[in-house]
Amino acid sequence: MPATKSSLANQRLSAKATQKQKNAKANPFQKSSSKKRRPLSTWHWLMIWCGLTGVSIVSATAGALLAVSLSSTPLRQTPLAPEELSVFSQDEAIAKQSLRLPELTRPVNILLLGTKVLTSEVDDGTNEDLGYHALVNSFEGLADTMLLLRFDPADKQISILSIPRDTQANIEGYGLSKINHANAYGGAVLSAKTVGDLLGGVEIDRYIRVNVQGIGKLIDALGGVTVYVPKDMKYQDDSQRLYINLKEGEQHLNGDEALQFLRFRYDEYGDIGRVQRQQTLIRAVLEQGLTPSNLVKFPQVMSIIQSHIDTNMSVQELIALAGFGSQIERSNIQMVMLPGEFSGDGRNGSTSYWLPHRSRISRVMAQHFDIQTDYASNLDFLSPGDVRIAIQDSTGNSQAVRSLLQRLNEAGYSRVSIAQDWSEPLENTRIVAQKGDDLAASEIRANLGFGEVRVESTGVLNSDITIQLGRDWLTLANNLPGQTTVN
Repeated sequence: MPATKSSLANQRLSAKATQKQKNAKANPFQKSSSKKRRPLSTWHWLMIWCGLTGVSIVSATAGALLAVSLSSTPLRQTPLAPEELSVFSQDEAIAKQSLRLPELTRPVNILLLGTKVLTSEVDDGTNEDLGYHALVNSFEGLADTMLLLRFDPADKQISILSIPRDTQANIEGYGLSKINHANAYGGAVLSAKTVGDLLGGVEIDRYIRVNVQGIGKLIDALGGVTVYVPKDMKYQDDSQRLYINLKEGEQHLNGDEALQFLRFRYDEYGDIGRVQRQQTLIRAVLEQGLTPSNLVKFPQVMSIIQSHIDTNMSVQELIALAGFGSQIERSNIQMVMLPGEFSGDGRNGSTSYWLPHRSRISRVMAQHFDIQTDYASNLDFLSPGDVRIAIQDSTGNSQAVRSLLQRLNEAGYSRVSIAQDWSEPLENTRIVAQKGDDLAASEIRANLGFGEVRVESTGVLNSDITIQLGRDWLTLANNLPGQTTVN
């Protein structure tokens, strides 16, 4: 039977209603003209936020990859002769391009040099007399900071060795001197040779030189960094227009304030205190700044600090390092200071050196840089009775310290001393491997049953292990049989 006009109209209306239902299912956020729109649920808003965030990350990552494609040559600002280039490994690539971001292909050792050059140290006829010693955007002069970094994709670990600038070393062509002079004498090449010889022939793949202005700009580009300032830091040097004024406590530092934190060295440890603060700042930057979300800022960061960096690395390689660092477990970031001791206090005109301990250096290089030597092969691990432990209390509870001392003695640790209190209040106890002996620190952690193992040199200098006591011990101690009650 032929369809009537009325039935055809009803079919069209039915088809439109069906299509409207399909459209509503396909796009639940589309505005409907037939009924009042309901408020979006929390879940819907979450989905919208995730979608927009994903788009921004993809766009920024694409920008980073574009930067890689446009700059795959080294960001070197200092010309190097072929024989100088041979100091650094050139045979095997350290990074490869993947479908996402560049990735490390093998373990890589990088020498990082931080420089601070003043107008009074440079005489090129271009610097006007400002009436004070201003900072110069230069990579020449003494190295204020020396770090050897190892990025190991196989072990998923970052190892950082801090080399005090006053370390006594044999500089080729110049004899025994402070190691920071190597950069002034022969730049990154001579510095790499000197560090390689000092550390038992370790191969250095790449170098990065950055001046202090670059460090400040990097911190600013990352949005600042939060650290605990261990005490009031106040210093004034009008000749350099250096003004340091930081208050004790947890502080969010901008670039200029971070430089104040790094440059302050007017305490009992001098340059070694600076090394400890360098490690504190490095850990904070790695934990807060080197994150997957911050990777999208990489092109912006590079554009800001590029004029303050001299390196034989390409942007592709730098992104590979940053990507690796953003994915690493924070417990796998291990920092240690070059083992040694002071030769003197530098008074009465004498030169004060940090005298390296060869056997202990070999141990550090074997544990953290995969360098085996005759020294390292003959070293036995310390027994509990040989481990020098220092306790730094952050709880303000003397009973807690005494109960920990009792616990350690019962476990066979007899060389335990109580050191100056740790100023930062800690919820969780830190077991600091001051000399880099993570195995000894882990054994103490197993014996105590609590605490976080950290491989860094921020503890007591003459200790093997420093225990920075936190509030977690106050609860645990009261539940252990035979322990003194802690109130």
